[in-house]
Amino acid sequence: MKTKVLNLASGEAGDIELKDEIFGLEPRSDLIQRVVVWQLAKRRSGQHKVLTRGEINRTKKKLYRQKGTGQARHGARSAPLFVGGAKAMGPVAHSHEFSLPKKVRALGLRHALSAKAKGGAIVVIDEAKSDAVKTKDLAARFAKHGIGAALIVDGEFEKNFQLSARNIADVALLPASGLNVYDIMRREKLVLTTAAIKAIEERLGAERRETGTTP
Repeated sequence: MKTKVLNLASGEAGDIELKDEIFGLEPRSDLIQRVVVWQLAKRRSGQHKVLTRGEINRTKKKLYRQKGTGQARHGARSAPLFVGGAKAMGPVAHSHEFSLPKKVRALGLRHALSAKAKGGAIVVIDEAKSDAVKTKDLAARFAKHGIGAALIVDGEFEKNFQLSARNIADVALLPASGLNVYDIMRREKLVLTTAAIKAIEERLGAERRETGTTP
C-alpha cells in the first residue's frame, strides 16, 4: 500500500510503499487486546500486601481456657475477628506477569499498525528534525498537518527536535526499537519517519522468520 510522505516544513515529499504483511492486515481486536493486557500486567508492581496473623504484633497468649466458659475457643488476639487483628485472605505481594508467545506479540504489533493504517491514523514524515529548539514553531507545524495527540517514532531522534517536542501536550516520542502495541493504541495518531518504517519492517521481518508467524 502507498502513502504520502510529508515534510514538516514544506509539505509533501513524495510517496512510500508500506508492506501489506505489516500495515495491510485486517485488524483483529482480540490479538491487540491480548498483547495490551500482557503489557499492563508486566507493569504492575504487585506490592500490595496486608499483615498476616504471624506478622501482627499482638499477644499470642490464649485469652481464657478452652472449655467451660460458654464463649468461642479463641487462641490469640491476632485473629481476624478482633479489632487490630489480621485480615482474612488479604492480598500478598506477587507478580502479575504471565507469559505470551513471541509470535503472538509480534502478530499483535502488526495488527495494531494495520488498525492505525486502516483508520487513516498513520502519518509518514521524511525526517524528525528541527533547526533550533523552538516548541512553538514545531507545534505550529504539527497543527498545520493535523497532528494532535500523537506518538512520533523515529530510529534515533535529533536533539533539537526532541527538546522542541517534549513540552507539546499529548505528543510522545518513542524510538523504533521500543515500539509496542499499548503506546500505539493509546494515541490518536501514529507519526512514523521513513527511518522508523525501515526499522519496523526489518524488526518484524526478522521476527517473522524466527517464529514462523503468519498474518
